[in-house]
Amino acid sequence: MTGATRGIGHSIAIRFAKEGCNVAFCGRTRNDKMVAVEEEIAALGVKAKGYVCDVADYASAQAFVKEVLADFGSVDILVNNAGITDDAAVKRMSEEQFDRVVGTNLKSVFCMTKAIQPSMWRQGHGSIVNIGSVVGIAGNYNQANYAASKAGIIGFSKSCAKEFAARNIRVNVLCPGFIETEMTAEVPKELMDTWCSRIPMKRAGTPDEVAQCCVFLASDMSSYITSVVLPMCGGMEDA
Repeated sequence: MTGATRGIGHSIAIRFAKEGCNVAFCGRTRNDKMVAVEEEIAALGVKAKGYVCDVADYASAQAFVKEVLADFGSVDILVNNAGITDDAAVKRMSEEQFDRVVGTNLKSVFCMTKAIQPSMWRQGHGSIVNIGSVVGIAGNYNQANYAASKAGIIGFSKSCAKEFAARNIRVNVLCPGFIETEMTAEVPKELMDTWCSRIPMKRAGTPDEVAQCCVFLASDMSSYITSVVLPMCGGMEDA
């Protein structure tokens, strides 16, 4: 999986490990955080290994998957979670801001899917879960680049789902809404309360709730589900 060292991605990796899955993940550099996540996952009794990869770079993604297949033998599940934000109103957004967000968030999904598809095709099964966002469905102020990247993931995933279905490779999109992460921990309580008041369930989601949905979409529990976009947002309007 991509983007496993913090936040939602970290929770997804831990949840899969608790379900008995071996976990291969990547980051831009091999650092103390990557090593710590390796050790945390391995302590749950499964195989874990972190790799250095720029998932938005085609050649790097190809090399990453080649290494994983050599080390693990096969890949049954791909979770594309890598993503960044660089917010600004469109009238102030630079070309670099747009390109960087769309490149990281959307191109990485193409690169990783392109790299893993041949092995899944040969084995005749696989599950790809792409982490989108309700912003990709409904849009959001000052996030046109992020919304475009996440909306692009939806279109790309639906196309892949149709192309891959004959080989029992499923492709689905999980779209979280407002989720408690390290970033939201720094938001003043009054502002958090205001945001949560706009959510019908009156609270933010947790990373583990996202992870549980991800396990469902990746596993045989959803064996006849593909091309689905699943909002996980507490009933947020327009999701």
